[in-house]
Amino acid sequence: MRYFVLSLFFVFSSNLLAQDRTAADKPNVIIILTDDQGYADVGFNGSTEIPTPGIDRIAKNGVVFTSGYVSYAVCGPSRAGLLTGRYQDKFGFAKNPLMAPKDSLMGLPLSEETLGAAMKKAGYATVAFGKWHMGVHPTLRPNKRGFDEFYGFLSGGHRYFPEDFTLQDIEQSKSQYDAYNTKLLRNTERVEETEYLTDALSREAVDFVQRHQKEPFFMYLAYNAPHAPMEATEKYLNRFLHIKDIKRRTYAAMVSAVDDGVGALLDKLEELELDDNTLVFFLSDNGGPTAHNAADNAPLRGFKGDFFEGGVRVPFAVQWKGVIPEGIRYDNPVISLDIFSTAVALAKVTPKNELDGVNLIPYLTGENNGIPHQELYWRNYDTQKFAIRTIDSKQILKKDETYLFDIQKDIAEKINLAATQAERVKALENMIKTWEKSLMDPIFMGLSEDKKYSELHPDRFNK
Repeated sequence: MRYFVLSLFFVFSSNLLAQDRTAADKPNVIIILTDDQGYADVGFNGSTEIPTPGIDRIAKNGVVFTSGYVSYAVCGPSRAGLLTGRYQDKFGFAKNPLMAPKDSLMGLPLSEETLGAAMKKAGYATVAFGKWHMGVHPTLRPNKRGFDEFYGFLSGGHRYFPEDFTLQDIEQSKSQYDAYNTKLLRNTERVEETEYLTDALSREAVDFVQRHQKEPFFMYLAYNAPHAPMEATEKYLNRFLHIKDIKRRTYAAMVSAVDDGVGALLDKLEELELDDNTLVFFLSDNGGPTAHNAADNAPLRGFKGDFFEGGVRVPFAVQWKGVIPEGIRYDNPVISLDIFSTAVALAKVTPKNELDGVNLIPYLTGENNGIPHQELYWRNYDTQKFAIRTIDSKQILKKDETYLFDIQKDIAEKINLAATQAERVKALENMIKTWEKSLMDPIFMGLSEDKKYSELHPDRFNK
């Protein structure tokens, strides 16, 4: 009997271990994305003016990507790249989409598989919170693009105080930015929200983890803070009374609200003992638009919209406790496209389309001592501006102007070497031309063409 009991114990223990291994084979994945946050405006990049203890926990528990990039310098295309793992110009998402409820082509094309859809194939529960910006036509909305659940808004921005959520639906809009005032969506139904928007998104994220703790899940938590309009509650503003500039104070308060939410989410993972089995990414969708929201991109040159570092190099960190190292700064260039490749590799799912990112985990654990990317690329179709980043070089190419920087020594891009290094310039230019052959022209009009689009579609907002 004693040996029988011991045998049962070992069988039971083995089954538990097998279940644990199975769970660990498919870790939860969380992407926390801020909107228009400056490179310098997190503690892990040196901020002392805006404390970010919640966000900094990710850096402390894991890895900071000091050369972490996004695939474009403004919101929509950057998010399209992140959600597909592909350079967005390969499928024509080259501009910020317009608010066009009737236009099934105004957004992420159906040819593209989102990370939500890919993770669903692996049995994950999937959710998108916050800003969507991938199209407002019914066929382009989150619940049709691989997300089981959605709580947020469809437009490229939104008001923060619930008393301003006055429009029942997109169709009540009469102009591009009216959608900032819509009531929030829970899946396909409009809801009455009562909390400050950032707090509401954090609340929903924590609740989702509580509800889905017993199954693998993928969460896309896309805060719209600190994107304009600059709005914060007294709770957060009172933390920064020492900042005299009102816009900067409000910006700091908005970042602090996000930080509280990140801290609460990490607390919930720890409380439920999920933190060892959850990969958590944090990044901004592009560099800070310093004049518009008082973000700080120091020591980088440029801002949102630029291909200087201030437009595309962002605060970027990841944790996976017990798997990747803690408190490490990783200097080789990585890009937001890598998040998709990393997630599907861990979920053991084959993506529909060819990806441009790589699985970062082997590079972070030391299993692979190589470099994730030999080159990273950017294109602005409207201005015909291109950029390339290699290990040691950064080149920006315009029709009448070329910049070349020794980027490892000159992170601030102060010294243009193009005039003295023609051979290097030409080699990088040829690499850009080869990459350009893989790209498409834009498939829809962008924000700068708002007036023209309305003239071509006079029933744009009519039911």
